[in-house]
Amino acid sequence: MRIISKKILREFWEKHSDSQQQLKSWYQETNDVEWTNPKQIKKEYPSASFLADNRVVFNIKGNKYRLIVKINYEYNMIWIRFIGTHAEYDKIDVTKI
Repeated sequence: MRIISKKILREFWEKHSDSQQQLKSWYQETNDVEWTNPKQIKKEYPSASFLADNRVVFNIKGNKYRLIVKINYEYNMIWIRFIGTHAEYDKIDVTKI
């Protein structure tokens, strides 16, 4: 999958250094796969949550942080829509992010 953009993740882990290793691992694992449907994601990430419009929420660092991405399965593309603390996640409207 092509992930847009790693810079967002890097900027986040520079502020929250305890997330760095897990975000790097997620990036590498995700970069090396070609998901064609949500079932494949759920198999690798059982705690992932699926939202409307092909959005997926990943729990990072034991659910301390949340990562929301939008996936285009046809073109193998992932757009990072949000990365933040659980508290920040609770303040956003996930249907509009």
